[in-house]
Amino acid sequence: MEPLAIVWFIAIGLLWIGFLVLEGFDLGVGMHMILRAKDDKDRRVMLNTIGPVWDGNEVWLITAGAALFAAFPMWYASLFSALYVPLTIALLGLILRAVSIEYRGKVADPRWARFWTWTLGIGSAVVAFCVGAALAITSTGLPLDEYGDRVGHPFVWLTVPAVIGGLALVGFALTHGATFLALKSDGPVRERAAAFAATWGPLGLLPAAVWALWVQFQHGGNILSWALVVLAVAAAAFGWWNARARREGFAFTGYAAFMVFGAGSIFAGMFPYVLPSTLDPAHGLTVANASNSPYTLGVMTVVAAIGLPIVIAYQAWSYWVFRKRVGPGAIPEAHSFVPAILRAK
Repeated sequence: MEPLAIVWFIAIGLLWIGFLVLEGFDLGVGMHMILRAKDDKDRRVMLNTIGPVWDGNEVWLITAGAALFAAFPMWYASLFSALYVPLTIALLGLILRAVSIEYRGKVADPRWARFWTWTLGIGSAVVAFCVGAALAITSTGLPLDEYGDRVGHPFVWLTVPAVIGGLALVGFALTHGATFLALKSDGPVRERAAAFAATWGPLGLLPAAVWALWVQFQHGGNILSWALVVLAVAAAAFGWWNARARREGFAFTGYAAFMVFGAGSIFAGMFPYVLPSTLDPAHGLTVANASNSPYTLGVMTVVAAIGLPIVIAYQAWSYWVFRKRVGPGAIPEAHSFVPAILRAK
């Protein structure tokens, strides 16, 4: 097996994990805006906690998809062609989220704000479910023939593992988003988010735990994957304990580590498969038969070694600059304004 193919399988796993952890709390905050906020001031506090970072977090999704396309074209082709329905829905959800965040504050009208709040919340839930379902299918398999083509109707992907994966990411996003709000906000939003993380955290993480165990039992598991499962359980317990004790930074770290170890156990458990076949194990795509040429992987490695540290450093700097809490006192009253292009006339 080509060593660089293994390196890029690990790299793609890390990119997806980065997306799940960083975009996870973004999606959770979007859902909490329609579930836990009491008034418009609460919603604006929530939105401002993710305002400086949400678009940077989505870069991890784009990078993971691009790396998948370049490093494992067979994996990309089989997965994206088989899952065009949920992935198209996820794309629409991402567009709704972006438009909602940008448009919500443009008009000082309660109905306007209410409409974009609901599109943001629903879009966040749709993205979380569809991406979770797609990743679950990647780890548990599709009905693929010997050519890597999907066998069956367009909704053949909608299986029990897919639903579990979708619920897993929705539950994690709600829990992770609550710990993020408790860490980054102040006032009533902080109190309600901390209570949610302490009360509902274990239930929110349960589907992800089921998903991880499903993969271990389906593929047989290995020492590394089972060790990561144990670490994920320990991280969840650590996060829940600190959420109950109102140690918000440790709670956020614990729940984030749960996803890091849990998703890591899934990728480790499915190796060397990248997309198993539920029809015949011999039809499944593996790291060996789905990877690109060694030359292409080598060029990608050089480019990633140069570019990725710059992206990570810039994003870390952004988090540091906007590290302070957002409270109700920092949110001005809603008001209308005339765009600069019209004021100049």
